[in-house]
Amino acid sequence: MKKKSNLFRNFLIIAFIVWVVMLIKQQFNISQYNEELKTIAEKIEIAEDELNQSKQNLEEEKQNINSTEYIEKLAREKLGMYLQNERVYIDSNK
Repeated sequence: MKKKSNLFRNFLIIAFIVWVVMLIKQQFNISQYNEELKTIAEKIEIAEDELNQSKQNLEEEKQNINSTEYIEKLAREKLGMYLQNERVYIDSNK
């Protein structure tokens, strides 16, 4: 009878040690996942800020798209067009 009780006690001790080790490992994993979650949340916030900035820039461009200043700027920069009798200086150092 004493042998059975010692065997049962040893089993309980081993089971308790295994349970404690598993608990510590789970806590470590939870800590790692929380750090990853913080990193991902920061990346999402940065991406949302960039998206909002891009959206704001597009809204500004949308409002200015029909203005004569914007059309002249595009004609000069993209198409190389200039107003009549306008002097154009070309930088030869480039």
